[in-house]
Amino acid sequence: MSGPEVKSGGIAARAGDEMQRHLAASLAPGLYLVATPIGNLGDITLRAISVLARADVVLCEDTRHSRTLLAHFAIPTPARAYHEHNAARERPRVLAELEAGRRVALISDAGTPLISDPGWKLARAALDAGHRVEALPGASAALAALTVAGLPTDAFFFAGFLPPKAAARRTRIAELQNVPATLLFFEAPSRVAETLADLAAVLGDRPAALARELTKLHEEVRRAPLSELAAAVEGQSIKGEVVVLVGPPQKAQITDADIAARLEGALKDMSLRDAAKAVAEALGVPKSRVYELGLQRDK
Repeated sequence: MSGPEVKSGGIAARAGDEMQRHLAASLAPGLYLVATPIGNLGDITLRAISVLARADVVLCEDTRHSRTLLAHFAIPTPARAYHEHNAARERPRVLAELEAGRRVALISDAGTPLISDPGWKLARAALDAGHRVEALPGASAALAALTVAGLPTDAFFFAGFLPPKAAARRTRIAELQNVPATLLFFEAPSRVAETLADLAAVLGDRPAALARELTKLHEEVRRAPLSELAAAVEGQSIKGEVVVLVGPPQKAQITDADIAARLEGALKDMSLRDAAKAVAEALGVPKSRVYELGLQRDK
């Protein structure tokens, strides 16, 4: 047996041991928010599989879709629909099950539950009633897109789905134009071209990315200014799940004239050294640049 074969066998055995450890442990009553793959089934975690297998019921948006996932991993737990159209009716039933000490798992069609779905109301109601609520992290289309987009990740704002009507969509985009962070949107394939055109019209030509079918066979990430992305998809038939990302507002270029004008006012009450420090901090430019301009002013 070759080295790689021995190694892969050891990995499989270790993973199997870890799975058995999870399956053998008791699962406390409560609501479990379980992330599931957004495409590649290999992205499910061992802990997610074990909780779904030990739960009394799995709540899901589409039972037909979720049964495919459960069957793939030989999970026998019964699945029941919980979605925006029946949530108000089902929520009291779920709370009664939690009160009776049952273990309830909540999943979405793909990714992390509660993100752009009605599960948060159930989680809030369960918490208010004093029940255990536990999150099992895992796949997330929004975070997967953010990490691969090539845009700033130090601050980001997830805005969900934009309104389907053009006027309302542009109004919402305008409300977000000054958010100092990378913007993330989910969008229906049929509206991608319209949305990109509206984003470009309202936000200007910011750097952006269009992530489609993440983790799936035809995964695609296009990175370009908004106007180029809008032009590239105009008239195209887009398929699959889509995440649109837009870079944060570009800082205005600070000119020497801007600095000189601010410095002129500061020098009325401060020494050049103190004024240079104050102006540099206010404008976000190097102190040495401000100080040099101050020296040139006296020449």
